Amino acid sequence: MKLNIKNKFTTHLPADANLENSRRQVTEACFSYVTPKQTSHPELLHVSPEMRDNLGLTEDDVTSEEFLKVVTGNKVLENTTPYAMCYAGHQFGNWAGQLGDGRAINLFEVEHNKKNWVVQLKGAGETPYSRTADGLAVLRSSIREYLCSEAMHHLGVPTTRALSLALTGDKVLRDVMYNGNPDYEKGAIVSRVSPSFLRFGSYEVFAARQDHKNLKTVVDFTIQEHFPHLGAPSKATYIQFFDEVCTRTLEMIIHWQRVGFVHGVMNTDNMSILGLTIDYGPYGWLEGFDFGWTPNTTDSQHKRYRYGNQPNMGLWNLYQLANALYPLIEDAKAMEAVLEKYTTDFELQSLKMMRSKLGLQLENASDISLVKDLEDVLQLTETDMTIFFRNLSNFKNDSSSDGLSIVQEAFYNPTDLSDKIRQQWHGWFERYAERLLAESILHSERKSVMDTVNPKYVLRNYMAQLAIDKADHGDYTLIDELFQLLKHPYAEQPEHQQWFTKRPEWARHKVGCSMLSCSS
Repeated sequence: MKLNIKNKFTTHLPADANLENSRRQVTEACFSYVTPKQTSHPELLHVSPEMRDNLGLTEDDVTSEEFLKVVTGNKVLENTTPYAMCYAGHQFGNWAGQLGDGRAINLFEVEHNKKNWVVQLKGAGETPYSRTADGLAVLRSSIREYLCSEAMHHLGVPTTRALSLALTGDKVLRDVMYNGNPDYEKGAIVSRVSPSFLRFGSYEVFAARQDHKNLKTVVDFTIQEHFPHLGAPSKATYIQFFDEVCTRTLEMIIHWQRVGFVHGVMNTDNMSILGLTIDYGPYGWLEGFDFGWTPNTTDSQHKRYRYGNQPNMGLWNLYQLANALYPLIEDAKAMEAVLEKYTTDFELQSLKMMRSKLGLQLENASDISLVKDLEDVLQLTETDMTIFFRNLSNFKNDSSSDGLSIVQEAFYNPTDLSDKIRQQWHGWFERYAERLLAESILHSERKSVMDTVNPKYVLRNYMAQLAIDKADHGDYTLIDELFQLLKHPYAEQPEHQQWFTKRPEWARHKVGCSMLSCSS
Protein backbone atom coordinates (compact mmCIF):
# COMPACT_ATOMS: atom_id res chain seq x y z
CA MET A 1 0.00 0.00 0.00
CA LYS A 2 1.77 3.11 -1.27
CA LEU A 3 0.65 6.55 -0.16
CA ASN A 4 2.21 9.95 -0.76
CA ILE A 5 2.40 10.81 2.93
CA LYS A 6 2.64 14.41 4.08
CA ASN A 7 2.69 15.75 7.64
CA LYS A 8 2.22 19.50 7.23
CA PHE A 9 -0.02 19.94 10.27
CA THR A 10 2.38 18.28 12.71
CA THR A 11 5.45 19.81 11.06
CA HIS A 12 4.34 23.44 11.10
CA LEU A 13 2.16 23.68 14.22
CA PRO A 14 3.12 23.42 17.91
CA ALA A 15 2.80 19.99 19.55
CA ASP A 16 1.85 19.10 23.11
CA ALA A 17 5.14 18.47 24.94
CA ASN A 18 3.44 15.98 27.27
CA LEU A 19 3.36 12.58 25.55
CA GLU A 20 1.17 10.91 28.17
CA ASN A 21 -2.31 9.97 26.97
CA SER A 22 -4.02 11.37 30.06
CA ARG A 23 -7.06 13.66 30.26
CA ARG A 24 -5.84 17.16 30.93
CA GLN A 25 -5.79 20.78 29.86
CA VAL A 26 -3.38 21.15 26.95
CA THR A 27 -1.82 24.59 26.52
CA GLU A 28 0.31 26.22 23.84
CA ALA A 29 -0.30 23.35 21.44
CA CYS A 30 -2.51 22.59 18.43
CA PHE A 31 -2.39 18.83 18.96
CA SER A 32 -1.24 15.95 21.11
CA TYR A 33 0.46 12.79 19.87
CA VAL A 34 -1.62 9.66 20.55
CA THR A 35 -1.66 6.04 19.46
CA PRO A 36 -4.91 4.38 18.36
CA LYS A 37 -6.22 1.57 20.54
CA GLN A 38 -5.69 -2.01 19.36
CA THR A 39 -8.92 -3.84 18.53
CA SER A 40 -9.65 -7.53 19.11
CA HIS A 41 -11.19 -8.68 15.83
CA PRO A 42 -11.33 -5.95 13.12
CA GLU A 43 -13.57 -6.50 10.12
CA LEU A 44 -13.93 -4.22 7.10
CA LEU A 45 -17.57 -3.61 6.18
CA HIS A 46 -17.38 -1.04 3.39
CA VAL A 47 -14.98 1.19 1.46
CA SER A 48 -15.84 4.24 -0.65
CA PRO A 49 -14.36 3.62 -4.12
CA GLU A 50 -14.31 7.35 -4.84
CA MET A 51 -12.32 8.21 -1.73
CA ARG A 52 -10.05 5.23 -2.35
CA ASP A 53 -9.20 6.72 -5.74
CA ASN A 54 -8.83 10.23 -4.29
CA LEU A 55 -6.08 8.96 -2.01
CA GLY A 56 -4.29 7.12 -4.79
CA LEU A 57 -5.15 3.65 -3.49
CA THR A 58 -6.04 0.63 -5.63
CA GLU A 59 -8.68 -2.03 -5.18
CA ASP A 60 -5.94 -4.46 -4.15
CA ASP A 61 -4.75 -1.94 -1.55
CA VAL A 62 -8.10 -1.70 0.21
CA THR A 63 -8.59 -5.47 0.30
CA SER A 64 -5.19 -5.99 1.93
CA GLU A 65 -4.60 -6.91 5.55
CA GLU A 66 -2.46 -3.80 5.93
CA PHE A 67 -5.33 -1.49 4.93
CA LEU A 68 -7.66 -3.17 7.43
CA LYS A 69 -5.11 -2.72 10.19
CA VAL A 70 -4.48 0.94 9.35
CA VAL A 71 -8.16 1.98 9.20
CA THR A 72 -8.93 0.21 12.48
CA GLY A 73 -5.95 1.68 14.34
CA ASN A 74 -4.06 -1.60 14.60
CA LYS A 75 -1.09 -0.42 12.56
CA VAL A 76 0.67 2.94 12.41
CA LEU A 77 2.41 3.50 9.10
CA GLU A 78 6.12 4.24 9.06
CA ASN A 79 7.03 7.93 9.23
CA THR A 80 3.60 8.91 10.56
CA THR A 81 2.67 10.26 13.98
CA PRO A 82 -1.05 10.01 14.84
CA TYR A 83 -2.45 12.93 16.81
CA ALA A 84 -5.57 14.45 18.32
CA MET A 85 -6.37 18.13 17.78
CA CYS A 86 -6.80 20.68 20.56
CA TYR A 87 -9.71 23.10 20.26
CA ALA A 88 -12.40 24.76 22.36
CA GLY A 89 -15.93 25.83 21.64
CA HIS A 90 -19.35 27.20 22.47
CA GLN A 91 -21.89 24.43 23.03
CA PHE A 92 -25.57 25.40 22.83
CA GLY A 93 -24.57 29.03 23.26
CA ASN A 94 -22.40 28.50 26.33
CA TRP A 95 -18.62 28.64 26.51
CA ALA A 96 -17.38 25.11 27.16
CA GLY A 97 -13.63 25.75 27.27
CA GLN A 98 -11.24 23.13 25.96
CA LEU A 99 -12.88 20.30 24.04
CA GLY A 100 -10.63 18.73 21.39
CA ASP A 101 -10.68 15.43 19.53
CA GLY A 102 -12.20 13.21 22.19
CA ARG A 103 -12.74 10.23 19.89
CA ALA A 104 -10.96 11.23 16.70
CA ILE A 105 -7.34 10.47 15.87
CA ASN A 106 -5.68 11.91 12.78
CA LEU A 107 -3.37 9.36 11.15
CA PHE A 108 -1.57 11.26 8.40
CA GLU A 109 -1.98 13.49 5.36
CA VAL A 110 -1.97 12.21 1.80
CA GLU A 111 -1.22 14.25 -1.30
CA HIS A 112 -2.62 12.91 -4.57
CA ASN A 113 -3.40 14.66 -7.85
CA LYS A 114 -2.35 17.97 -6.28
CA LYS A 115 -4.93 17.62 -3.50
CA ASN A 116 -4.15 17.21 0.18
CA TRP A 117 -6.28 14.96 2.41
CA VAL A 118 -6.16 14.32 6.15
CA VAL A 119 -7.08 10.75 7.08
CA GLN A 120 -8.68 10.40 10.50
CA LEU A 121 -10.18 7.59 12.56
CA LYS A 122 -13.32 8.19 14.60
CA GLY A 123 -13.78 5.75 17.46
CA ALA A 124 -10.17 4.54 17.75
CA GLY A 125 -9.72 5.18 21.45
CA GLU A 126 -9.15 7.79 24.10
CA THR A 127 -7.08 10.95 23.77
CA PRO A 128 -6.10 13.72 26.20
CA TYR A 129 -9.37 15.40 25.15
CA SER A 130 -11.73 12.49 25.87
CA ARG A 131 -12.71 13.98 29.24
CA THR A 132 -14.89 11.29 30.91
CA ALA A 133 -15.56 9.32 27.70
CA ASP A 134 -13.83 6.27 26.24
CA GLY A 135 -12.99 7.63 22.80
CA LEU A 136 -14.82 4.77 21.11
CA ALA A 137 -17.73 4.66 18.66
CA VAL A 138 -20.52 2.19 18.02
CA LEU A 139 -21.73 0.68 14.76
CA ARG A 140 -25.00 2.62 14.96
CA SER A 141 -23.42 6.08 14.84
CA SER A 142 -20.66 4.94 12.51
CA ILE A 143 -23.11 3.74 9.84
CA ARG A 144 -24.93 7.05 10.05
CA GLU A 145 -21.72 9.06 9.63
CA TYR A 146 -20.29 6.87 6.88
CA LEU A 147 -23.42 6.92 4.74
CA CYS A 148 -24.29 10.56 5.36
CA SER A 149 -20.94 12.15 4.58
CA GLU A 150 -20.77 10.41 1.21
CA ALA A 151 -24.47 11.06 0.50
CA MET A 152 -24.02 14.77 1.21
CA HIS A 153 -21.12 14.95 -1.24
CA HIS A 154 -23.26 13.53 -4.02
CA LEU A 155 -26.05 15.96 -3.16
CA GLY A 156 -23.56 18.74 -3.88
CA VAL A 157 -23.28 19.83 -0.24
CA PRO A 158 -19.78 20.79 0.99
CA THR A 159 -18.75 18.05 3.41
CA THR A 160 -16.03 15.98 4.96
CA ARG A 161 -15.83 12.53 3.39
CA ALA A 162 -15.59 8.91 4.52
CA LEU A 163 -13.13 6.27 3.35
CA SER A 164 -14.14 3.17 5.26
CA LEU A 165 -16.43 1.58 7.82
CA ALA A 166 -15.15 -1.24 10.01
CA LEU A 167 -16.08 -3.27 13.05
CA THR A 168 -13.60 -3.47 15.91
CA GLY A 169 -14.80 -6.79 17.31
CA ASP A 170 -15.19 -5.13 20.72
CA LYS A 171 -18.30 -4.17 22.65
CA VAL A 172 -18.95 -0.58 23.68
CA LEU A 173 -21.28 0.54 26.49
CA ARG A 174 -23.67 3.33 25.50
CA ASP A 175 -26.79 4.98 26.94
CA VAL A 176 -28.56 5.82 23.67
CA MET A 177 -31.10 8.28 25.05
CA TYR A 178 -29.21 9.35 28.19
CA ASN A 179 -32.04 7.94 30.29
CA GLY A 180 -30.13 5.57 32.54
CA ASN A 181 -30.48 2.49 30.35
CA PRO A 182 -26.98 1.72 29.05
CA ASP A 183 -26.33 -1.35 26.93
CA TYR A 184 -23.42 -2.93 25.05
CA GLU A 185 -23.26 -2.35 21.30
CA LYS A 186 -20.93 -3.35 18.47
CA GLY A 187 -17.83 -1.16 18.35
CA ALA A 188 -16.92 0.41 15.02
CA ILE A 189 -14.55 2.90 13.41
CA VAL A 190 -15.14 5.27 10.52
CA SER A 191 -12.15 6.53 8.58
CA ARG A 192 -12.97 10.15 7.82
CA VAL A 193 -11.18 12.25 5.21
CA SER A 194 -11.02 16.01 4.69
CA PRO A 195 -8.63 18.65 3.37
CA SER A 196 -8.60 19.85 6.98
CA PHE A 197 -10.40 19.18 10.24
CA LEU A 198 -9.69 22.67 11.59
CA ARG A 199 -12.81 24.20 13.11
CA PHE A 200 -13.81 27.53 14.66
CA GLY A 201 -12.82 26.20 18.07
CA SER A 202 -9.24 25.70 16.85
CA TYR A 203 -8.89 29.49 17.00
CA GLU A 204 -11.17 30.14 19.96
CA VAL A 205 -8.98 28.05 22.27
CA PHE A 206 -5.96 30.34 21.84
CA ALA A 207 -7.95 33.57 21.90
CA ALA A 208 -9.65 32.53 25.15
CA ARG A 209 -6.26 31.87 26.72
CA GLN A 210 -4.86 35.11 25.31
CA ASP A 211 -2.20 33.04 23.57
CA HIS A 212 -1.94 35.41 20.63
CA LYS A 213 1.37 33.98 19.48
CA ASN A 214 -0.10 30.56 18.75
CA LEU A 215 -3.33 32.10 17.50
CA LYS A 216 -1.29 33.87 14.82
CA THR A 217 0.64 30.68 14.09
CA VAL A 218 -2.49 28.61 13.42
CA VAL A 219 -4.22 31.38 11.43
CA ASP A 220 -1.13 31.93 9.28
CA PHE A 221 -0.84 28.18 8.69
CA THR A 222 -4.52 28.01 7.70
CA ILE A 223 -4.13 30.81 5.18
CA GLN A 224 -0.92 29.44 3.70
CA GLU A 225 -2.25 25.90 3.34
CA HIS A 226 -5.94 26.41 2.59
CA PHE A 227 -6.36 30.03 1.41
CA PRO A 228 -3.06 30.71 -0.42
CA HIS A 229 -4.83 32.87 -3.02
CA LEU A 230 -5.25 35.53 -0.32
CA GLY A 231 -1.51 36.16 -0.24
CA ALA A 232 0.92 36.61 2.63
CA PRO A 233 -0.59 36.95 6.13
CA SER A 234 -1.31 40.52 7.20
CA LYS A 235 -4.17 42.40 8.86
CA ALA A 236 -5.76 42.96 5.47
CA THR A 237 -5.36 39.26 4.65
CA TYR A 238 -6.92 38.26 7.95
CA ILE A 239 -10.03 40.30 7.10
CA GLN A 240 -10.19 38.67 3.65
CA PHE A 241 -9.77 35.29 5.31
CA PHE A 242 -12.65 35.96 7.69
CA ASP A 243 -14.79 37.18 4.81
CA GLU A 244 -14.17 33.99 2.84
CA VAL A 245 -14.94 31.80 5.84
CA CYS A 246 -18.25 33.66 6.22
CA THR A 247 -19.02 33.17 2.54
CA ARG A 248 -18.22 29.45 2.62
CA THR A 249 -20.21 28.94 5.81
CA LEU A 250 -23.25 30.62 4.30
CA GLU A 251 -22.95 28.61 1.07
CA MET A 252 -22.89 25.39 3.09
CA ILE A 253 -25.97 26.34 5.13
CA ILE A 254 -27.89 27.41 2.01
CA HIS A 255 -27.24 23.91 0.65
CA TRP A 256 -28.52 22.43 3.93
CA GLN A 257 -31.72 24.44 3.58
CA ARG A 258 -32.08 23.43 -0.06
CA VAL A 259 -32.09 19.69 0.63
CA GLY A 260 -33.81 19.90 4.03
CA PHE A 261 -30.80 18.79 6.09
CA VAL A 262 -30.67 19.64 9.80
CA HIS A 263 -27.24 19.32 11.42
CA GLY A 264 -28.62 19.11 14.94
CA VAL A 265 -25.59 20.35 16.88
CA MET A 266 -24.09 23.51 15.37
CA ASN A 267 -21.66 24.21 18.19
CA THR A 268 -18.57 26.21 17.24
CA ASP A 269 -16.38 23.12 17.63
CA ASN A 270 -18.53 21.50 14.92
CA MET A 271 -18.03 24.32 12.39
CA SER A 272 -15.36 23.70 9.74
CA ILE A 273 -13.07 26.60 8.85
CA LEU A 274 -13.40 25.44 5.23
CA GLY A 275 -17.19 25.61 5.22
CA LEU A 276 -17.62 21.82 5.17
CA THR A 277 -20.34 19.87 6.94
CA ILE A 278 -18.51 18.17 9.78
CA ASP A 279 -19.31 15.88 12.71
CA TYR A 280 -22.42 13.92 11.78
CA GLY A 281 -24.17 13.27 15.08
CA PRO A 282 -27.91 13.80 15.68
CA TYR A 283 -28.61 15.00 12.15
CA GLY A 284 -31.74 14.43 10.10
CA TRP A 285 -33.64 15.39 6.97
CA LEU A 286 -36.98 17.10 7.18
CA GLU A 287 -39.84 14.70 6.74
CA GLY A 288 -42.71 17.15 7.11
CA PHE A 289 -41.67 20.68 6.09
CA ASP A 290 -41.20 22.38 9.45
CA PHE A 291 -38.95 25.33 10.28
CA GLY A 292 -39.15 24.36 13.97
CA TRP A 293 -37.89 20.79 13.65
CA THR A 294 -34.67 19.54 15.24
CA PRO A 295 -33.53 15.90 15.36
CA ASN A 296 -31.52 16.42 18.57
CA THR A 297 -33.20 15.36 21.83
CA THR A 298 -30.66 17.46 23.75
CA ASP A 299 -32.06 20.49 21.91
CA SER A 300 -35.73 19.51 22.08
CA GLN A 301 -36.71 22.18 24.61
CA HIS A 302 -35.13 25.32 23.19
CA LYS A 303 -34.67 24.09 19.59
CA ARG A 304 -31.64 26.31 19.14
CA TYR A 305 -30.48 24.31 16.12
CA ARG A 306 -33.86 23.84 14.45
CA TYR A 307 -34.06 23.84 10.65
CA GLY A 308 -35.27 27.42 10.30
CA ASN A 309 -32.64 28.77 12.69
CA GLN A 310 -29.57 27.27 11.02
CA PRO A 311 -28.68 30.44 9.06
CA ASN A 312 -28.92 32.49 12.28
CA MET A 313 -26.75 29.98 14.12
CA GLY A 314 -24.17 30.17 11.35
CA LEU A 315 -24.02 33.93 11.93
CA TRP A 316 -23.85 33.53 15.72
CA ASN A 317 -20.93 31.13 15.34
CA LEU A 318 -19.18 33.51 12.97
CA TYR A 319 -19.47 36.23 15.61
CA GLN A 320 -17.57 33.92 17.98
CA LEU A 321 -14.92 33.34 15.33
CA ALA A 322 -14.71 37.10 14.81
CA ASN A 323 -14.06 37.56 18.53
CA ALA A 324 -11.32 34.92 18.34
CA LEU A 325 -9.62 36.56 15.34
CA TYR A 326 -10.01 40.11 16.63
CA PRO A 327 -6.62 40.24 18.45
CA LEU A 328 -4.93 39.81 15.07
CA ILE A 329 -7.09 42.34 13.22
CA GLU A 330 -8.14 44.97 15.77
CA ASP A 331 -10.60 46.53 13.33
CA ALA A 332 -14.11 46.05 14.66
CA LYS A 333 -15.77 48.04 11.87
CA ALA A 334 -14.21 45.92 9.14
CA MET A 335 -15.28 42.71 10.84
CA GLU A 336 -18.79 44.01 11.52
CA ALA A 337 -19.10 44.89 7.84
CA VAL A 338 -18.26 41.30 6.91
CA LEU A 339 -20.86 39.97 9.34
CA GLU A 340 -23.50 42.40 8.09
CA LYS A 341 -22.74 41.21 4.56
CA TYR A 342 -23.55 37.66 5.69
CA THR A 343 -27.07 38.79 6.65
CA THR A 344 -27.62 40.58 3.35
CA ASP A 345 -26.15 37.71 1.35
CA PHE A 346 -28.35 35.21 3.17
CA GLU A 347 -31.50 37.00 2.04
CA LEU A 348 -30.23 37.10 -1.55
CA GLN A 349 -28.85 33.56 -1.64
CA SER A 350 -31.87 32.08 0.11
CA LEU A 351 -34.25 33.63 -2.42
CA LYS A 352 -32.00 32.51 -5.27
CA MET A 353 -32.00 28.98 -3.89
CA MET A 354 -35.79 28.91 -3.55
CA ARG A 355 -36.16 30.25 -7.07
CA SER A 356 -34.08 27.34 -8.29
CA LYS A 357 -36.25 24.86 -6.38
CA LEU A 358 -39.32 26.38 -8.06
CA GLY A 359 -37.70 26.38 -11.51
CA LEU A 360 -37.61 30.18 -11.76
CA GLN A 361 -34.62 31.46 -13.71
CA LEU A 362 -35.63 35.10 -14.06
CA GLU A 363 -35.87 37.54 -11.17
CA ASN A 364 -39.28 38.94 -10.35
CA ALA A 365 -40.35 41.24 -7.53
CA SER A 366 -43.27 38.94 -6.69
CA ASP A 367 -40.99 36.00 -5.92
CA ILE A 368 -40.44 36.93 -2.27
CA SER A 369 -44.16 36.74 -1.48
CA LEU A 370 -44.59 33.64 -3.67
CA VAL A 371 -41.91 31.83 -1.66
CA LYS A 372 -43.17 33.10 1.69
CA ASP A 373 -46.74 32.02 0.94
CA LEU A 374 -45.52 28.59 -0.17
CA GLU A 375 -43.58 28.13 3.07
CA ASP A 376 -46.67 29.13 5.03
CA VAL A 377 -49.05 26.75 3.25
CA LEU A 378 -46.53 23.88 3.40
CA GLN A 379 -46.78 24.02 7.18
CA LEU A 380 -50.59 23.98 7.38
CA THR A 381 -50.59 20.20 7.13
CA GLU A 382 -47.78 17.68 7.36
CA THR A 383 -46.14 17.75 3.93
CA ASP A 384 -43.03 15.80 2.97
CA MET A 385 -40.42 18.30 1.77
CA THR A 386 -38.41 16.00 -0.50
CA ILE A 387 -41.43 14.49 -2.29
CA PHE A 388 -43.21 17.84 -2.63
CA PHE A 389 -40.37 19.66 -4.39
CA ARG A 390 -39.40 16.64 -6.49
CA ASN A 391 -42.94 16.19 -7.79
CA LEU A 392 -43.48 19.91 -8.25
CA SER A 393 -41.35 19.72 -11.40
CA ASN A 394 -44.26 17.85 -13.02
CA PHE A 395 -46.48 20.93 -12.76
CA LYS A 396 -47.29 22.63 -16.07
CA ASN A 397 -48.54 26.18 -16.29
CA ASP A 398 -51.65 25.28 -18.28
CA SER A 399 -55.20 24.20 -17.60
CA SER A 400 -54.24 20.50 -17.71
CA SER A 401 -52.23 20.78 -14.49
CA ASP A 402 -53.93 20.23 -11.16
CA GLY A 403 -51.29 21.29 -8.65
CA LEU A 404 -52.79 19.47 -5.69
CA SER A 405 -53.03 16.14 -7.48
CA ILE A 406 -49.42 16.45 -8.65
CA VAL A 407 -48.09 16.94 -5.10
CA GLN A 408 -50.75 14.81 -3.34
CA GLU A 409 -48.19 12.08 -2.64
CA ALA A 410 -46.32 14.48 -0.34
CA PHE A 411 -49.20 14.88 2.14
CA TYR A 412 -49.01 12.56 5.13
CA ASN A 413 -52.76 12.73 5.67
CA PRO A 414 -54.49 13.98 2.50
CA THR A 415 -57.85 13.80 4.29
CA ASP A 416 -56.57 16.51 6.68
CA LEU A 417 -56.77 19.07 3.90
CA SER A 418 -59.79 21.16 4.84
CA ASP A 419 -61.63 23.19 2.26
CA LYS A 420 -59.86 26.30 3.53
CA ILE A 421 -56.41 24.71 3.12
CA ARG A 422 -57.34 23.42 -0.34
CA GLN A 423 -58.37 26.93 -1.33
CA GLN A 424 -55.01 28.26 -0.16
CA TRP A 425 -53.21 25.61 -2.19
CA HIS A 426 -55.28 26.33 -5.29
CA GLY A 427 -54.59 30.04 -4.84
CA TRP A 428 -50.87 29.44 -4.59
CA PHE A 429 -50.78 27.19 -7.66
CA GLU A 430 -52.68 29.83 -9.65
CA ARG A 431 -50.04 32.40 -8.73
CA TYR A 432 -47.26 29.91 -9.50
CA ALA A 433 -48.76 29.13 -12.93
CA GLU A 434 -49.01 32.85 -13.69
CA ARG A 435 -45.42 33.38 -12.56
CA LEU A 436 -44.19 30.57 -14.82
CA LEU A 437 -45.64 32.40 -17.82
CA ALA A 438 -42.87 34.97 -17.40
CA GLU A 439 -40.26 32.24 -17.92
CA SER A 440 -39.16 31.68 -21.51
CA ILE A 441 -38.46 27.98 -21.05
CA LEU A 442 -40.32 24.82 -22.00
CA HIS A 443 -41.78 22.67 -19.24
CA SER A 444 -39.52 19.75 -20.13
CA GLU A 445 -36.45 21.97 -19.79
CA ARG A 446 -37.65 23.44 -16.51
CA LYS A 447 -38.37 19.97 -15.12
CA SER A 448 -34.89 18.82 -16.09
CA VAL A 449 -33.29 21.76 -14.28
CA MET A 450 -35.52 21.44 -11.19
CA ASP A 451 -34.65 17.76 -10.91
CA THR A 452 -30.98 18.67 -10.55
CA VAL A 453 -31.79 20.90 -7.57
CA ASN A 454 -34.50 18.91 -5.78
CA PRO A 455 -33.20 15.43 -4.86
CA LYS A 456 -35.38 12.37 -5.19
CA TYR A 457 -33.45 10.38 -2.59
CA VAL A 458 -32.00 11.56 0.72
CA LEU A 459 -30.79 9.56 3.72
CA ARG A 460 -33.94 9.69 5.82
CA ASN A 461 -33.38 8.62 9.40
CA TYR A 462 -35.60 5.58 9.08
CA MET A 463 -33.52 4.36 6.12
CA ALA A 464 -30.32 4.60 8.16
CA GLN A 465 -32.08 2.88 11.06
CA LEU A 466 -33.13 -0.06 8.86
CA ALA A 467 -29.48 -0.49 7.84
CA ILE A 468 -28.45 -0.29 11.50
CA ASP A 469 -31.04 -2.87 12.57
CA LYS A 470 -29.87 -5.31 9.90
CA ALA A 471 -26.22 -4.68 10.75
CA ASP A 472 -26.89 -5.40 14.41
CA HIS A 473 -27.92 -8.89 13.26
CA GLY A 474 -24.86 -9.34 11.05
CA ASP A 475 -26.47 -8.38 7.73
CA TYR A 476 -24.53 -5.52 6.13
CA THR A 477 -26.11 -5.63 2.66
CA LEU A 478 -28.41 -2.64 3.19
CA ILE A 479 -25.40 -0.43 3.94
CA ASP A 480 -24.16 -1.01 0.40
CA GLU A 481 -27.63 -0.70 -1.13
CA LEU A 482 -28.13 2.72 0.43
CA PHE A 483 -24.56 3.74 -0.39
CA GLN A 484 -25.14 2.98 -4.08
CA LEU A 485 -28.60 4.61 -4.09
CA LEU A 486 -27.32 7.85 -2.56
CA LYS A 487 -24.50 8.21 -5.07
CA HIS A 488 -27.18 9.34 -7.58
CA PRO A 489 -29.72 11.29 -5.49
CA TYR A 490 -31.08 13.29 -8.43
CA ALA A 491 -31.53 10.33 -10.80
CA GLU A 492 -34.91 8.61 -11.13
CA GLN A 493 -33.57 5.11 -10.33
CA PRO A 494 -36.95 3.40 -10.83
CA GLU A 495 -35.50 0.15 -9.50
CA HIS A 496 -35.20 1.91 -6.10
CA GLN A 497 -38.62 3.56 -6.13
CA GLN A 498 -39.42 2.03 -2.72
CA TRP A 499 -37.08 4.59 -1.14
CA PHE A 500 -38.98 7.51 -2.65
CA THR A 501 -41.64 7.50 0.00
CA LYS A 502 -42.73 9.27 3.14
CA ARG A 503 -41.46 8.20 6.53
CA PRO A 504 -43.46 5.10 7.56
CA GLU A 505 -45.73 5.55 10.54
CA TRP A 506 -43.76 3.03 12.62
CA ALA A 507 -40.77 5.39 12.43
CA ARG A 508 -42.59 8.50 13.62
CA HIS A 509 -41.55 8.14 17.27
CA LYS A 510 -38.95 5.37 17.05
CA VAL A 511 -35.55 6.00 18.63
CA GLY A 512 -33.04 6.54 15.82
CA CYS A 513 -35.74 7.70 13.38
CA SER A 514 -37.23 10.75 15.04
CA MET A 515 -35.30 11.04 18.30
CA LEU A 516 -31.51 11.17 18.32
CA SER A 517 -29.05 12.06 21.02
CA CYS A 518 -25.51 13.34 20.71
CA SER A 519 -24.34 9.73 21.10
CA SER A 520 -26.30 8.72 18.01
